[in-house]
Amino acid sequence: MKVQSSLFSLDGQRALVTGGASGIGQAIAVALANAGADVAITVHSRPGEATLRAVSASGRKGVSIAADLGRLDAAGASRIVAEAEDRLGGLTILVNNAGIIRRAPLAEYSEADWRDVIAANLDQVWYLSQAAGKVMQTRRNGSIVAVASVLSFQGGIRVPAYTAAKHGVSGLTKALCNELAASGVTVNAIAPGYVETENTSALRQDKERSRQILERIPAGRWGRPEDIAGACVFLSSPAARYVNGHVLAVDGGWLAR
Repeated sequence: MKVQSSLFSLDGQRALVTGGASGIGQAIAVALANAGADVAITVHSRPGEATLRAVSASGRKGVSIAADLGRLDAAGASRIVAEAEDRLGGLTILVNNAGIIRRAPLAEYSEADWRDVIAANLDQVWYLSQAAGKVMQTRRNGSIVAVASVLSFQGGIRVPAYTAAKHGVSGLTKALCNELAASGVTVNAIAPGYVETENTSALRQDKERSRQILERIPAGRWGRPEDIAGACVFLSSPAARYVNGHVLAVDGGWLAR
């Protein structure tokens, strides 16, 4: 059977990508634009000009929305979604990508680190999914994609809050699917393995830990942000219209080892 290219087209779609100024978020924003979507990105501690230039180079509209996602509440999420809708002319795709990580042994893990990581990796995913989900449910169309982690399935080392949050993202993905699927809205997550981003810089600089990680990855290399972007385009496209409540591992085989 011949696969129609339109199955993977995002022409006419309008996407909001959190944390789109760099890393995985930037790669996702550019890939969505290359597939035909107009894109809004949230920015906070760094400008998103490089991402917006790449979006514009693809012939699509790109805008940035200022937001401190680590201190987001329901009202703030509604504002972000409303601004994305206003500036893009609607919203059909939400990608919850932004997040942070803090590493420390259990005995030294501070209350502030716990609360910051949960807020940035789980709370804001809920608030934005709720705000966008209400809009998509009413229109009976849309895709919500969260960036989870292989630590949605495993415990990790010295990252208790991050692991707890990413397990939460996996559960939230399934819960939202159960509520929104009948309205024509898909809710899925991507679980990246070890990817070359700022969040993994400390691990990559640790020669022993980096060696241990690479030895377990069947693909024999760290992932790149672009590896995650393709999966997001798929989950946002008509090709994935019957994929719902799924957490897709993109890990070079890490979980298979």
